[in-house]
Amino acid sequence: MPRRGFGVAAGTPVAAVEAAARAAEAAGYSSFWTNHPGSLDGLAPLAAAARATERVDLGVGVVPLHVRDATDLAGGVRAHGLPLDRLLLGVGSAGRGALARVRSGADALRGDLGCRIVVAALGPRMCRTAGEVGDAVLFNWLTPAFARQSAELVREGAAAAGREPPAIVAYVRLALGETARRRLEEEGERYRRIPFYASHFERMGAAPADTGVAARSPADLAEALEAWEGAVDEVVLRVLPESDSVDDHLELVRAGAP
Repeated sequence: MPRRGFGVAAGTPVAAVEAAARAAEAAGYSSFWTNHPGSLDGLAPLAAAARATERVDLGVGVVPLHVRDATDLAGGVRAHGLPLDRLLLGVGSAGRGALARVRSGADALRGDLGCRIVVAALGPRMCRTAGEVGDAVLFNWLTPAFARQSAELVREGAAAAGREPPAIVAYVRLALGETARRRLEEEGERYRRIPFYASHFERMGAAPADTGVAARSPADLAEALEAWEGAVDEVVLRVLPESDSVDDHLELVRAGAP
């Protein structure tokens, strides 16, 4: 099975972030992630996770370079004191010039910080670009079948650049319990309202909720994750808890433990 990471929303209370990160490391997850939405700085909760852990890799997925340039982002990483040897610094971009921004941003950040650069990729051209310049590529809202197709494009980009292919990582939304399906669908609809994600779902031919897992029990989750065997190198369970509480986050850490 792929390695398994654990991911929380950037707005999660610090106590829940710290507790989940600590528990994820103890349970054997390979990485711990936060996102970086436009209104919140994902580096801040990632710094809280860093303080609560010692070994687990720390990912932010992802910082949009059309909003925050490489110089500012590098300064933010240093200001938060993130451990560069554990950092998986996720970047992406959209709109005109996105491919060039990702190429130049990845080069600048790697040269400045020396950490691993993760490139977010949805469309075919960005998948190939991620293969050219990324240490890892992060897929988001993909079915396992579409992830396999996208991974081939990443490998094509790496081969064209004469380099080893990057690690393939996928965010897989996870909700647990009686209201799991509703939470997953609501999260998906928020993304569907973003034009480039709407295009992605149309290209993939699947609804957002079809890419995640709405499980009634940990056994249901284990069965659903079997579909990712051979598709990616690492699945990050991007959790949708019933509440922001510590207990609800720890329940999901336990349910998805590798």
